[in-house]
Amino acid sequence: MFIVNVEGAIRKNDKWLIIERSKEEEHAGGMLSLVGGKVEIEGNSSDILERTVKREIFEEVGVKIKEKLNYVHSTSFVTDTGENVVDIVFLCEYDSGVAFPNSPNEVERVFWLSTEEILSHSKAPIYLKESIKQAESLNRIHSS
Repeated sequence: MFIVNVEGAIRKNDKWLIIERSKEEEHAGGMLSLVGGKVEIEGNSSDILERTVKREIFEEVGVKIKEKLNYVHSTSFVTDTGENVVDIVFLCEYDSGVAFPNSPNEVERVFWLSTEEILSHSKAPIYLKESIKQAESLNRIHSS
């Protein structure tokens, strides 16, 4: 059985919204990450991934994103505690709000970083760098 997790690669003025995960987090505490979270069981519903990513972004950092989301990629991984996770990343466009760590037990700090800053950051895990590279490529296609 998998946990389903969604993340938003949020773009504003050529920068990405990145969080530093709380050191209390069981998985990847203190590391940089996209904003997102686990999909909750809802029974029969539609657009569950999209609604989840929008809700998690607003809950964790107080930012609203525009309606249209673009699929970036999906991966699977095993957490530090041995749970199997499927992770889906969406390219999101910033709409409104000032990013702040609204959920201190999950988010230590927030940053707006360029692709280059993320790729060279010592706290950016390889999977974050890969997500950003793919989101950057997709963003170029959608903005041209």
